Amino acid sequence: MKEEKFKISKRLKSFTYAFNGLKILIKEEHNARIHVLATVCVVILGILLKITILEWIAVIFAIGLVISSEIFNSAIENIADYLTKEKREEIKRIKDLAAAGVLICAIAALIIGLLIFIPKIIEICNSN
Repeated sequence: MKEEKFKISKRLKSFTYAFNGLKILIKEEHNARIHVLATVCVVILGILLKITILEWIAVIFAIGLVISSEIFNSAIENIADYLTKEKREEIKRIKDLAAAGVLICAIAALIIGLLIFIPKIIEICNSN
């Protein structure tokens, strides 16, 4: 197999595919919209509570983890649906495992959020 020459134009074109994937995610995946809404709320809260740079790193990492896992889950579900439309236990198992991955990432993100935001909210309440 002949190795293809590196071209900037082809690398830039790959970004259009990735952005198209994000567009599909937001347009077609209802759970992704919930994650985006949660992201907006968390970013606003982070700005209002003036979280530190390290806290931003944790929050951004958690957001990226949840949204990425949702993308992978959606891709797995689309592949499974492409392979067969009939109800099969093997396909259900695959989809359930992928959904469980998203759930674990979302729980981890929630815990990170609670660890960062609860102390700041308590501090504000105690100072009033």
